[in-house]
Amino acid sequence: YRTLATEHEALMQKYLHLLQIVETEKTVAKQLRQQIEDGEIEIERLKAEIASLLKDNERIQSTQTVTPNDEDSDIKKIKKVQSFLRGWLCRRKWKTIIQDYIRSPHADSMRKRNQVVFSMLEAEAEYVQQLHILVNNFLRPLRMAASSKKPPITHDDVSSIFLNSETIMFLHQIFYQGLKARISSWPTLVLADLFDILLPMLNIYQEFVRNHQYSLQILAHCKQNRDFDKLLKHYEAKPDCEERTLETFLTYPMFQIPRYILTLHELLAHTPHEHVERNSLDYAKSKLEELSRIMHDEVSETENIRKNLAIERMIIEGCEILLDTSQTFVRQGSLIQVPMSEKGKITRGRLGSLSLKKEGERQCFLFSKHLIICTRGSGGKLHLTKVRDAGKELW
Repeated sequence: YRTLATEHEALMQKYLHLLQIVETEKTVAKQLRQQIEDGEIEIERLKAEIASLLKDNERIQSTQTVTPNDEDSDIKKIKKVQSFLRGWLCRRKWKTIIQDYIRSPHADSMRKRNQVVFSMLEAEAEYVQQLHILVNNFLRPLRMAASSKKPPITHDDVSSIFLNSETIMFLHQIFYQGLKARISSWPTLVLADLFDILLPMLNIYQEFVRNHQYSLQILAHCKQNRDFDKLLKHYEAKPDCEERTLETFLTYPMFQIPRYILTLHELLAHTPHEHVERNSLDYAKSKLEELSRIMHDEVSETENIRKNLAIERMIIEGCEILLDTSQTFVRQGSLIQVPMSEKGKITRGRLGSLSLKKEGERQCFLFSKHLIICTRGSGGKLHLTKVRDAGKELW
C-alpha cells in the first residue's frame, strides 16, 4: 500500500506540474493574442501617422522651408516606424514557430488522440442510451408484469434474463458523466483515473457474459407463452427501440469490453511514451485484456458443459460419460453404417442390432475423449447403440 501511495503521490505531482504547464501556456497564448491586437491597433495608428507624415513632407517640399524642429519631429516618426517593424518581425517569428509546431508529428499525434477521446465519448453516450432502453423499456415493465395477478413471466425468469443489467447501466452512467467532465476541461484530457475507478467494477460483466446464453434460452422458452410474446412485441414496437429486438439489446454488453480494449489501443498508439498517462493507460489495457480472456474461457467452458448436458438429456438411457466436464464437444453428424460382407455373405456389423440387409443411419457425437453413437427414435429422442467386441456387449 505504501508503494501504491508513493506512486499515487508521484503521479499527482506530475499531474499538478502538467496543469501548471498548461496554465502557463494559456497565459502566454493570451498575452500573445493581446500583443497581436495591440499591434493591429498600433499598425492602424502608424498608418494614419505615415499618411499624415507624407502629407507634411509634400507640404514641406512645396514650400522648401525646413526648420530644425521639423527635422526632429521627422526623426521621431522614423524611429516609431522602425520600432513597429521590429515588433512586426518578432510577432512574425512567433507565428512561424507556432505554425511549425502545428505541422509537427507531435501535434498531429495529439490531434488524433483527442479525436479518439471524442469518439469514445460518443460511443459511451450511445451505449448508455442502449442500456437505458434495455432497463426502462424491458426490465422494469416486465418486473411489473411479473407482479400482476396473471403474470406472463416469473420474477426468477426476469432475473435470469436481465442479470446485472441495471447495475451495468448505473456503472456506465457514472463513467459517462466522468468522461463528460474530462472533455469539458479540454485541452487537458486526463482519463487514467476514470479507468482506475471502472476496472474494479467490471467483474459484474463476468456474471453477465457467463449468463448470456442461458438468458437467451430462458427468453426463448418464455416466448412460447403467447401472452408474454404479445407483451414483448408491444415493448419492441416502441419508437426508442428502432425495430431492435430484446435479444439485440441483451447482446450489446457482450461487446463493450472488447470495444474498450480497441479504444485504449488506439489511444496508446497516439500517446507519446513520455506522456504522464502512458503507464496508467497501458495498465488498464492489460487488465481489460486479462478480463476479456477470462470471460472468453468461462463462456466457452459454460457453453461446452451446457452442450454436453443437452446431448445427455436427449439420450433416453442417459450417458454418464457426458457428465465428465473435462471433455470437450467437437462436432456431431449423421453416419451411415454399411453392412459388412465376407466371402459374399452378409454378416452382422459390430455396431448395433439393426438389420444388415439395408444400410443404417447413426447419429454420432464426437468429444475429445469419446465417440457416442446413437440411433434416433420417435419424438427426436436418441438410443445408445450397443457395441460388440470380442464376444462382449458394451455401450
